[in-house]
Amino acid sequence: MSPRTLQQLVAAAASLYPDRAAVTYSGSVSGAPETLLYRDVAQLAAELSGVLQKNCSPNNGLIGLYGGDDVLIPVWILGILQSSAAYVPLDPEAPGLLSARFMSQCGLKYCVVKMDLLQQFQTALVEHVTVEVCVELPKFKLTLIRIGQLSVTEHKQRSRSPTSDDAVVLKQDVGCTDLAYVLHTSGTTGLPKTVRVPHKCILPNILHLRSLFQMRADDVVFFASPLTFDPSVVDIFLALSSGARLLIVPALIKKIPNRLAQLLFKDHKTTVLQVTPTLLLRFGHRILKQDVLSSDSSLRVLALGGEACPLPALLRSWRHEDNKTCIYNIYGITEVSCWACCYKIPESLMSSVPLGSPLMDTVVEVRDEHGCIVTEGEGQVFIGGENRVCLLDDEDAVVAGTMRATGDRATVEDTQLYYQGRKDRMVKRNGKRVNLDSLQQVGCFSVYILTNIHNVFILFMFSVSYRHLKRVILSQLSLLLPPHSVPDTLVLVPALCLTPHGKVDMEALMRIYERKRKPLEPSWEDASKLKETLQALWQDTLGLAADATLDEESNFLFSGGDSLKALRLCEDILSAVGVTSPELLEVMLDGTFADVLHHVAKLTQKLWPESISSPPCYSSRELSGGETSLSLSWSSDTGRCVDASPVLLVEDETSQRSKTTVFIGSHSHRIQSLDLTTGSLLWERVLGDRIEASVAVSHCGSLVVVGCYDACVHFLCAKSGKTRWTFETGDAVKSCPAVDPQTGLVIVGSHDGNVYALNPQARQCVWKRHCGGGAVFSSPHLNSSLRRLYVATLGGRLLCLNPDSGDVLWSYCTDVPLFSSPSSCSGHVVIGSVDGNICCFSSSGKLLWQFLTKAPVFSSPCVTPDQQKLLCGSHDGRLYCLNCADGSLVWTFQTTGKVYSSPCVFGGSAVGRTGALVGLASTDGTVWILDGQNGQMLASFVLPGELFSSPVVWEQSLVIGCRNDYVYCLKLTVEEKT
Repeated sequence: MSPRTLQQLVAAAASLYPDRAAVTYSGSVSGAPETLLYRDVAQLAAELSGVLQKNCSPNNGLIGLYGGDDVLIPVWILGILQSSAAYVPLDPEAPGLLSARFMSQCGLKYCVVKMDLLQQFQTALVEHVTVEVCVELPKFKLTLIRIGQLSVTEHKQRSRSPTSDDAVVLKQDVGCTDLAYVLHTSGTTGLPKTVRVPHKCILPNILHLRSLFQMRADDVVFFASPLTFDPSVVDIFLALSSGARLLIVPALIKKIPNRLAQLLFKDHKTTVLQVTPTLLLRFGHRILKQDVLSSDSSLRVLALGGEACPLPALLRSWRHEDNKTCIYNIYGITEVSCWACCYKIPESLMSSVPLGSPLMDTVVEVRDEHGCIVTEGEGQVFIGGENRVCLLDDEDAVVAGTMRATGDRATVEDTQLYYQGRKDRMVKRNGKRVNLDSLQQVGCFSVYILTNIHNVFILFMFSVSYRHLKRVILSQLSLLLPPHSVPDTLVLVPALCLTPHGKVDMEALMRIYERKRKPLEPSWEDASKLKETLQALWQDTLGLAADATLDEESNFLFSGGDSLKALRLCEDILSAVGVTSPELLEVMLDGTFADVLHHVAKLTQKLWPESISSPPCYSSRELSGGETSLSLSWSSDTGRCVDASPVLLVEDETSQRSKTTVFIGSHSHRIQSLDLTTGSLLWERVLGDRIEASVAVSHCGSLVVVGCYDACVHFLCAKSGKTRWTFETGDAVKSCPAVDPQTGLVIVGSHDGNVYALNPQARQCVWKRHCGGGAVFSSPHLNSSLRRLYVATLGGRLLCLNPDSGDVLWSYCTDVPLFSSPSSCSGHVVIGSVDGNICCFSSSGKLLWQFLTKAPVFSSPCVTPDQQKLLCGSHDGRLYCLNCADGSLVWTFQTTGKVYSSPCVFGGSAVGRTGALVGLASTDGTVWILDGQNGQMLASFVLPGELFSSPVVWEQSLVIGCRNDYVYCLKLTVEEKT
């Protein structure tokens, strides 16, 4: 007979796999992982069920579960289910009032509490309900509690009760007799909405997803969601109905990405992961590519749900190009627990991800404002089905076929549904719903407005000045709201801004917020006050008194913080100091206050270069001028990673109709021609293999020349992209060609170890020179006036050739590869080395000087127009500005990643600045604009992928390729200070 309940699914698997591991708890402070076999789980659940049946009568068919992460979680749930009751998970982190209201709505009479949480349970609920210990169950780490309502006298003596006039108490003896569990949707709208879920509603989810994911007995499923979030049901029963293993880790470990990745993918080889995109992105791009979605990742199935699915381009940027993980978009609502649709995301290119096909027994419709079904166009999503019906709030009978409104908007295109966002101001934050308008009515404070900008919850409040008011208000809200609903920041205003129509002017309020969060102007006084600033922010976030003693060895999480508060503190620190750091959150979660202070202090070194003995003296023009900024102008999807650097062709520069074209290649085999102004695609060609090399333009301007992994150098028409000539070398061509302005020869290196001089007009190779060992990866550099051609190899050789004949004039050998491309500086040649040195040679090959950085140098030197200074990046994360004459350090700038690509020097006149500016990219995805005179940061912009491409700037446009498959154009502007 087919299973009809969740516990029957597990019983069937336990009979087939009694000796297989059913659940593992790993990562606890106590040490070794704990594991239970299927036979253990079945036996313990049966014992617990007997105890509950004996001691919980009458129980209204419901038993509460107040527990933390533990190897016994499946035992607790199965024990309750097998006692003919539904389990009601309670959140230990929720305010006591919310939990008490939920318990009252359910008519909950009994609750099993994890023993080490008993005191916390009693403290949280003592003002709202009576608590009586029935029996202690040490074998199961539980205490059985009987819950009672307060008497009338006690109501008056204690604080506001959940059974006061605003509470809706459900009938306790009605509803389904086959409930599996009861959840609540949110506590942010006054009362949580209860959702009672029958077995027949959730069972089709488990069965269908088990089939779609092709679950096996050797799978390892990560228990990612808390028990109060219904995807946890899928995690547990997807694993335990398949003979697979459920992996549980402490909640604290989930907040530390590097430790979580170690446990999941190295220690336990997790194969199935069901998470929100937010949780996945907490790993960061490096861990995602190296561990989670690496080429040899153990992960078979990644199911993303609970939030809008990321764009396909972003998903591709998270995974290694050889990764085989199947990624699914899953969609649903708690009111029709749990998932409604599922879509397997193909590896082929897509612009957006549909919600997918309805799961077993589920009906999904899109309806317009009149309730009519939409077959093409936009409307609200409704979910239901004959048996896919839950009981909400005080509903006492299931009406088959009920359709629930989701509040989500979707567009129907060719029978596919595409998510468009929330219907109103209901948003999802960290996988949980929050209604901004409802939050504004949760307290009894002065009038206030809550808004959500860039995932930052901002509370604007009308109030007179009061020194400690902000801390008091946020503290009170934390008692009334779940953690995901507490505002990130509080802005006190003397009066709410109004529009001419008398409505709240949200734009005006946001301008106030932006002004308040602008970073401090960099000064030496700020550096001395850094510890004081961080300490104040730390204490404010944790709700500590300003005069409280702060132990520098204290950890944020163990001091009462959580992940949301940590995110809020990171935002405050970065805003106050005026820096960017993707690593700060991990330092905060994993380290101490002293570690955070040290990390931020290192970041601020870029504002005050450590090599300069006295403070930089900024001119009044620089400090009082406009504020430089970068903004996104356009982007173009190339299909795969873009490591090549863009090349710009400017035509008719003196004419008002001048046209600038961008040429760039991609690992997708494509080369694109794009209009610089609009980003529109002029033409696109697919070549024989990957393109990592940058493009060159022929001397006449009619041809673009690019090397390819197919071992060929392709000469294409600049106007149309049509092939004019193809020259084949002996191996992949990753070198960017150099063009001789005197002869028109195109000179290019190959991984076959040769450098070639090609005549595109005659379509012939004029000369070829083997470079003595090692591939030619970097770009040849031509000093046209001295008739010197410089070529570097991965064999560690730097050669000086005659560009007309290919004859070797001199060579210099090292024992490390040379990835950096050589460059000319006042008649000398400069180049970076993997041993960390930036070296300068005379025109005769004599080593003149070398400057040692702290890591390998892959970046190519860029020389300023006056030939006095050179700029070069290093894997130590710094950009170095050196004096060309002697290699002395002029200034240095610390980025937030490694510097692989080359900087770009350009004039600042287009943005109203005098002198040179520097464009720079770090591998963590940050684009920087610096003052060329002193290295002061003027602007930065973070792109959603790693950057190995070098930026190119023309007038107010900066173009760069990104490893998330896109080419980006950023607009450089200046806003005058008022």
